[in-house]
Amino acid sequence: MAERQEERGASTAGREEERGMSTARREEERGTSTAPRGMSRRRVLGIGGALGLMAATALSTSAALARRPSVTGAELRSAVPLPPPYQVPLPIPATLEPVAPGRYEIVQREASAEILPGVRTPLWTYGGTFPGPTIESRRGRQITVTHRNELPVPTVVHLHGGRTPAASDGYPTDLVLPAGWTGTTAHAGHAAEPGHGTQAGHGAQAGHGTHGGHGMQAGHGMQAGHGMKDARAVVTELTRDYTFPLDQRPTLLWYHDHRMDFTAPAIWRGLAGLHIVRDDAEEALGLPAGPRELPLMIADRAFAADGSFLYPSLDPTLRERPGVQEPYLAGVLGDVILVNGAPWPVHEVDAARYRLRVLNASNARHYELEAVTDDGRRLDLVQIGADQGLLAAPVTHRLLPIAPAERYDVVIDFSGVPVGSRVRLLNRLGTGRTRDVMAFRVARKAADDSRVPGVLSTDLPAWRRSDAVRVRDFAFRAGQMHGGRGWLVGGLPFDPARADVTTGLGDVEVWRLVADVHHPVHLHLVGFRVLSRSGRPPLPHDVGLKDTVSLRPGEAVEIITRFDGYRGRFLFHCHNAEHEDMAMMANLEIV
Repeated sequence: MAERQEERGASTAGREEERGMSTARREEERGTSTAPRGMSRRRVLGIGGALGLMAATALSTSAALARRPSVTGAELRSAVPLPPPYQVPLPIPATLEPVAPGRYEIVQREASAEILPGVRTPLWTYGGTFPGPTIESRRGRQITVTHRNELPVPTVVHLHGGRTPAASDGYPTDLVLPAGWTGTTAHAGHAAEPGHGTQAGHGAQAGHGTHGGHGMQAGHGMQAGHGMKDARAVVTELTRDYTFPLDQRPTLLWYHDHRMDFTAPAIWRGLAGLHIVRDDAEEALGLPAGPRELPLMIADRAFAADGSFLYPSLDPTLRERPGVQEPYLAGVLGDVILVNGAPWPVHEVDAARYRLRVLNASNARHYELEAVTDDGRRLDLVQIGADQGLLAAPVTHRLLPIAPAERYDVVIDFSGVPVGSRVRLLNRLGTGRTRDVMAFRVARKAADDSRVPGVLSTDLPAWRRSDAVRVRDFAFRAGQMHGGRGWLVGGLPFDPARADVTTGLGDVEVWRLVADVHHPVHLHLVGFRVLSRSGRPPLPHDVGLKDTVSLRPGEAVEIITRFDGYRGRFLFHCHNAEHEDMAMMANLEIV
């Protein structure tokens, strides 16, 4: 049944969906079906699973989403032959060299690459590669990255997970315009001086979907909007300096496009790269390092007949009209799994420990990872870090769920695997080709002096509920807005002119987050700890300091954080990139 659903491009797949559809049939038999009259359940599932139910009937979370589908989104099918798995070598993104101490330069430009063997794919890139070059930095050593936009549309850069001042955080309306831009996404005449974006309050338009324009219409995707101005936006032409103090725990960050209304297709076309923060204390632990430390950016894509990335944009130029075609309102899934830009790659390893720095850079796809030997044995995935750095102590998993934008730092030990055999990294939530991720081929015996110490760090914050000065509640749900339907936070679509949350610098708060379908919720600037899931203790993978938490359908999650670092305007939002583009963001003012 899961395969038949996948063939239809249905929004949910896997074991949980089969159980959910059985529940739906029982509801129909009892006369309690939640599908609207005149719309078949197959049709409802085809327009976004639980989203279809929510949008068509405005159902409560408990009624529409108790079946907990394993995926939110609809899958595209590639129109070119796909290679067999485990044939293409795993590429390692190049490390970006500074142009001067503490200064880096990246040109955002169009390029092409051979991602599928024998097929050229046009890309939007950071520095001509996908993923972009990796930035290596040291804790507490400020760097400045100058981005030059040679793409045909405006861009914004966000360092995801960075403790970054508001001026460099990549607010969606702080655009970098290409030379000679004549589109209507921003008033170029009110922009800051060409160069570095140091002037505030230049009145850019907040995209085409802002406020009234994020509404999703059945059959039409996102409407064109009213072009509301954001009086606080800072717009520059051609270049912008982003300054990162990096006063934060060592961890894996990533940078990606964050342009208002067009984040999802820009990331899909290639605008993503890694940024690693290191410090002396972490390096003294004896963890696997050098060639035995592997960054793994996992992302799904689909390919059109001409080799380009297939994406259901309403406006393929990404200039005027934001949004996606109707079946993909819940999220866009691809049928090819890329790791560091390569399809189902293979990497030759020693029979030793390896450190895997795993990022889910997919727009909407969730994974449940496991490492399996050729004889069917599962290897331990020893988690040593989360989004915001090292754990206090290692946690061992056999299955590791990872939502869009989440990062996990894990150690895997190949020493007990026979030389010449493979270990496959599989996705338990996938079906067909999306079940495969990559493979490791154990090539040789080798000495290994690495270790995983029982104590990894002692600097994790110890916030308690009693420290919280307030508790807030936020619902992340589909809903009605301005004549259409959209993805809402607290019942409201995103509006850059509205302060959704105002808090004091240094305040500790508890937030309760409730979801209808899958929503990976990301807070800018700060890390947080997960306190509970639906009134129960956090799951094993919730350990540590995070900046993105995966809300499952019908689930309520409590988090605790301290709003420190910098004053200014920041964001929190769903990191299903299609949801984000369709209004599921909110403002966070720290005063």
